Amino acid sequence: MSHAPTPTPHNGAKPGEIAKTVLMPGDPLRAKFIAETYLENPVCFNTVRNMFGYTGTYKGKEISVMGGGMGMPSIGIYSYELYHFYDVDNIIRIGSAGGISDNIHVRDVVIGMGASTNSNFASQYELPGTFAPIASYELLEKAVGAARAQNTKVVVGNILSSDIFYDDNKNSSNQWKKMGVLCVEMEAAALYMNAARAGKNALCILTISDHLYTGESLSAEDRQISFREMMEIALELA
Repeated sequence: MSHAPTPTPHNGAKPGEIAKTVLMPGDPLRAKFIAETYLENPVCFNTVRNMFGYTGTYKGKEISVMGGGMGMPSIGIYSYELYHFYDVDNIIRIGSAGGISDNIHVRDVVIGMGASTNSNFASQYELPGTFAPIASYELLEKAVGAARAQNTKVVVGNILSSDIFYDDNKNSSNQWKKMGVLCVEMEAAALYMNAARAGKNALCILTISDHLYTGESLSAEDRQISFREMMEIALELA
């Protein structure tokens, strides 16, 4: 039995099976939830490594959703392949984050205008300085407009993409907090850099699921309700 070739060993999709806009939660099961909850006629295009991906329509527009995994190496691979091998134009990361700023609270929706990082991801470009990973303004503007239309408050600013979840340096969050960083997650900076290098678009929308200083955290049920607001903003960007 013959099989048509796929562009990458990490993705079972054939060319043309992925939409120009891809929503990318870290958790592949959340990708499945979004496809089954929001998309019309979703078709699964990937099950390789259980990193589920689906393409369907939302309000008549084609859109895909696919898991991106945890950390910059993981989203770095998947987003690179989507941009370069599947001709994707827009990737919107939708994930959870830990609050850092005193002005950020659990359940807040944060849009990462910039993504500071402690990662060495940018060293591959051999730049004569420090690169500032930023969101695509077109997507950022649309997301803020979509949030206003659905009466969801969003906070826009600088986030931290960290390579480290269990940090041996217990003072590191204080240092980022002093610089006005809103929250910490683990993927956006790599996504923004891949988009910049490919001449494509990227955005990171986050829901604050816990706070590093107050100790607040969402229950499983609360996370699902809050995450829906973030998902519904991202879906409007197709």
